[in-house]
Amino acid sequence: MSWDPVYRLVKKIPRGRVTTYGEVARALRLPGGARAVGYAMAAMPSGRGIPWHRVLGADGRIRLPEPYAAKQRRLLQTEGVALGTTIDMEVYGWSFRKSKTGRTAKRKRAKPH
Repeated sequence: MSWDPVYRLVKKIPRGRVTTYGEVARALRLPGGARAVGYAMAAMPSGRGIPWHRVLGADGRIRLPEPYAAKQRRLLQTEGVALGTTIDMEVYGWSFRKSKTGRTAKRKRAKPH
């Protein structure tokens, strides 16, 4: 099986935004759901410019083991994603679904602290 559709879709996630394994699976109507996307990401070839670090668990948590989790956190921080125990999906979440106007879901602004 080719995971190319997963990789093409993940490449569309904008810098500074994140999505979930489940969201990718729903957008592709992928049998096996989020778990299949996880397998695809684990099998991803290096050097293809796929922003794997922008894909998270459903609760906004990094689901990778160390040392990959540390690398994912570092890459997200360089894109301006605020990290805590979880990543705020209301602020940084990205959806592939189109709104009624034909635009992709808009990003909410982070509240100043």
